[in-house]
Order: sequence, then C-alpha cells, then structure tokens
Amino acid sequence: MTITFIKENKEVVAATGANLREKALQNGVDIYKLRGKLINCGGYGQCATCIVEIVSGLENLSPKTDFEERKLKKKPDNYRLACQTLVNGPISVNTKPQ
Repeated sequence: MTITFIKENKEVVAATGANLREKALQNGVDIYKLRGKLINCGGYGQCATCIVEIVSGLENLSPKTDFEERKLKKKPDNYRLACQTLVNGPISVNTKPQ
C-alpha cells in the first residue's frame, strides 16, 4: 500500500501496520515544525508535535489512542499524531498542517 505525502509530492510504499512517523522519517519526509524539532520525544507519544492531517484514507488507520483523543480534542477529526498512527491501507497526508 502507499502513503502519499502531498506537500512533498512523495509516495512511499509501506507494509500493513506500518507506523506513520517511522515511514515519514525513513523516507526523508520532515513532519516537524520548529518547535517539534526542538522538543520532540522521539516517537513515544508524549510531546504531540508530530501532528499530520489525513486528507484521504482515514478509515485505513488504527483508532486514535487515548493520548491522541486528549491532545487533539480541539483539532479537526482528520488530524492525527504520526507516532501513534498505524497505517493499514492507502492514505494521503498533509504534513505540518496549520
């Protein structure tokens, strides 16, 4: 299956159950704004700086974790934390949403 990073114009092939943050970083896709580069927790789901917008394929992702529900409650439903998201089908992603 494919993960399409829209702003980067990049398609990445991933196995079912792949971690979105890991696939982005392995393929040179920068998901962090400046603040996230300074304080990111390394993918442990503690800092909430790896926010991405899922443009299509939301149904192909793992359910939101409790941490995501708390941290993203004021954000649109299609925002996810890349480190907490497992990909189970094709998706399109906007990195660094406003």
